[in-house]
Amino acid sequence: MNTSDYIKAGMKEEVSHLVEDQHTAEHVGSGSMRVLATPMMIAFMEQVARDLLARHLPVGYSSVGVHVDVRHLAPTPLGGTVRVKCEVLEVDGSKVTFSVQAWDRVEQVGEGKHQRVVINEERFFSRVNAKAAL
Repeated sequence: MNTSDYIKAGMKEEVSHLVEDQHTAEHVGSGSMRVLATPMMIAFMEQVARDLLARHLPVGYSSVGVHVDVRHLAPTPLGGTVRVKCEVLEVDGSKVTFSVQAWDRVEQVGEGKHQRVVINEERFFSRVNAKAAL
C-alpha cells in the first residue's frame, strides 16, 4: 500500500477533550496538581492524529505512534476543555509527520510534532504474537 495515496500533507483534525480527574497530573502520577497531565495532553494529541489517519486508511491498515516531541506550555485546570489540533506535515513512505497543538479557552497549552507509522494490522499482530510466544 502506498500511504500517500490516502494521506496528504495539509489534512487537519481538531477535537476537544474535557479535563477530568483521570487526566490530571495528580491522578497519573506525573505531578501533584489537579491540572491536565503532560502524558494525557500527549495522549490526546496522539489520539487526534490516529483518528485522522483511521478515517482515511483502507480496511486492514492502522497506525502506531513512533515519535513525540512536545512542549507543555501552560496548565489547564480540572474541568477545563482542551482543544487539540493536528495537521499532516509530511508523508514519507509509511511515516506520517504531524504538527500538534493544544489550546484551552485562554491560551495555547501545548505544541510540537508527532510521527506515526502506517501498518498492515495482520502483519503487525503476527509479529506481536510471535514475540509473545517467546
